[in-house]
Amino acid sequence: MSSGGGPSWGLMLARRLGFGRSPLRRRLDRIQSLVVLTAVLVAVLMIPVAVTVSSRVTDSIERSDAVRRATLTQVQARALEETPPAIPEAGAEATSRVRVSWTDPAGWLHEGRANVPLGTAKDAEVTIWLDQSGAIATPPRRPGDGAAVGGAVGLSTAMVSWLLIAGLARLSVVPLDRRRLRDWDREWASVGPRWRHRST
Repeated sequence: MSSGGGPSWGLMLARRLGFGRSPLRRRLDRIQSLVVLTAVLVAVLMIPVAVTVSSRVTDSIERSDAVRRATLTQVQARALEETPPAIPEAGAEATSRVRVSWTDPAGWLHEGRANVPLGTAKDAEVTIWLDQSGAIATPPRRPGDGAAVGGAVGLSTAMVSWLLIAGLARLSVVPLDRRRLRDWDREWASVGPRWRHRST
């Protein structure tokens, strides 16, 4: 109980949610309040579920990237062409595909096409990745990129689940609203004539 003999916080919350003993609260009102409360609780429970999904996706991506990184070889190469100028709005990850050359451990010169950062000048040194066959491969993700992907998946999981919960809750309330309107019409049909009779 609160100070001064007033109702407790929990009781006040219950009344706001429609679980009090107010004569103005009908059975349908209490059912609707229960549906809303259940939807809120399920939505809250989806938060740890989304966090778990995010963590598992991150771990899976990082393990996959670690395995892939172990099968690739990082090599310094030379750009044989210049790229378009760098675009600040595009960020440091913007690249352009140009011809590059590199020398293998045996001293043989190789050429190929690889993605290098925008703003790379001709004859500039660039980093490329080679697979086990010696061909140019797509660079592996940077450490920490998996966390960004996992976070996006977790957030999407939470948002989609909340939208689904809200939609199901709304659909559950529709028949209650229809029943409430029918009850009001029936009660008005009973009470309305008496009111009109008293007013005359």
